[in-house]
Amino acid sequence: MQRNVLEYLEHTVHIVPKKVAYANEETGFTFEEVYHRSRAIGTYLSEQGHSKEPIVVFMGKHPRTIVTFYGVIYSGNYYVPIDEEMPRHRIELIFKSLNPKAVICDEETGKLLETFPFEGAVYSYEEMIKTPVKEEVITSIRDKQIDTDPIYIVFTSGSTGIPKGVVACHRSVIDYIESLSEVLQFNENTVFGNQTPLYVDACLKELYPTLKFGATAYLVPKNLFMFPLQLVEFLNEHKINTVCWVVSALTMISAFGALQKEIPKYLHTIAFGSEVFPIKQFNLWRNALPHARFVNLYGPTECTGMSCYFEVNREFALDEMIPIGRPFKNTEIILLDENKRITEPGQTGEICIRGTSLTLGYYKNFEKTNEVFVQNPLNDAYPELIYCTGDLGKYNERGELVFVSRKDNQIKHMGHRIELGEIEIVANMLEEMKSACCIFDNDKKKIVLYYVGDITTAQVATYLKEKLPRYMIPNVIEALGEMPLTSNGKINRVLLKEKYKSRMEK
Repeated sequence: MQRNVLEYLEHTVHIVPKKVAYANEETGFTFEEVYHRSRAIGTYLSEQGHSKEPIVVFMGKHPRTIVTFYGVIYSGNYYVPIDEEMPRHRIELIFKSLNPKAVICDEETGKLLETFPFEGAVYSYEEMIKTPVKEEVITSIRDKQIDTDPIYIVFTSGSTGIPKGVVACHRSVIDYIESLSEVLQFNENTVFGNQTPLYVDACLKELYPTLKFGATAYLVPKNLFMFPLQLVEFLNEHKINTVCWVVSALTMISAFGALQKEIPKYLHTIAFGSEVFPIKQFNLWRNALPHARFVNLYGPTECTGMSCYFEVNREFALDEMIPIGRPFKNTEIILLDENKRITEPGQTGEICIRGTSLTLGYYKNFEKTNEVFVQNPLNDAYPELIYCTGDLGKYNERGELVFVSRKDNQIKHMGHRIELGEIEIVANMLEEMKSACCIFDNDKKKIVLYYVGDITTAQVATYLKEKLPRYMIPNVIEALGEMPLTSNGKINRVLLKEKYKSRMEK
């Protein structure tokens, strides 16, 4: 039985040692290099006395960062990724939450770390990889590790803006990679194009399947997501055939016409998630790549990445939502009403998850952990945790699970309960619409629609009045030059709320 994610690497390195595992636009590391350098880092950290503690990896998006992750695991510790592109105040809050004993930097981030209030040990990647590997040290650490030991901490912002460190273990990651790989049909010929930063759990979809199959993962430069045509050219240049991207990264390509000029001709697997894919934009992709597989993924960080999947196998009307389908193996979805009871068929309930995908909780935050990792209300026989996601879902007439919205995106307006996502769906049906997002001013009870598109606000208002009941029509409609995105590529709703608040204060 596999109990450590590094067993993937240790198997693959003997099969394809010279094959490139991870690369960016400038450099690549073979499996052999990943193996030896990570074990050198593991040896070094162990000799410095670090064991079973969080080790911060303060490095940018680069193959050496991934090597460092594995080195931390080899040392019997768990990695905490931080990137200089993260807001300074967020990094400071993470340091305060962790109080780590050690930080690993490279030449680019070492000087930056000096500007932060950190007094622990600082290690250089460039120096650590020169360490002679001590097999007896690595073996001794491995013999003591079990599959419920932590592997990483990634920080989510949370609704309050205070970062919460989600702690995941080997078992949940292994189960996730096994299920995801089966659904998306990864193999040794898979060439990934990684879109997400390395400090979020979304990158798991490329990192560990690459180890498992001896595949190759390219880290797509962030700046290319501002230039759709160049992005597609990058995919073709490196013969990338598999992407697992947030929806906004895909719609950026389709909405700005890049698919009409250049087809990502090697792509045969397109997985997407984190947001609702507007059907109009999805159809542009489907028409451009009629033989590709499209799979919708859903899942929270607290459940190790993704928990559900739906392979798109039929046509959808413009006002429909692509289902999130069914759970991965070893995972169960439970829909609960406000009284923590199973919902009636067709009714909306909170999506709750049970199974090995559940992470260990929030680092040194038992109060927040106990709020959302709760005893299964359907089980009064023995302790069993479920995770309450805060997402709302329902089953359609086909028995497929459909994401409805976040609980905090469900509002009460003019005496009616409204899902802001429903307004966004209708707005995105407009021919000229590229992207749309709704927020709600709870103080003044106003629905606000922000959008990007070649259309006037008056035209948008007229269209919505024809399609929506009066109580769902936005009170404020504002055009943007571009939609603000989070570092992960999702629409930044928090920033839009701040933008609106600033406008009201003027």
